[in-house]
Amino acid sequence: MNRLSIMGNWNETAGKLKQKYANLTENDWLLKEGQEKELLGRHQKKLGKIKEEIRSLLTRI
Repeated sequence: MNRLSIMGNWNETAGKLKQKYANLTENDWLLKEGQEKELLGRHQKKLGKIKEEIRSLLTRI
């Protein structure tokens, strides 16, 4: 899976995750087209999880 597939509205998904992971800043949640890897990298670094865990977390919300 090369592209990050997120079901539904990104703003809604990010809002739910912001509540769960308060240590991530507003910039950590910016998702620009074609920059999914950057988003995963930011979350991987701050949450201490591997990219597959981050992908799984995002798709479960």
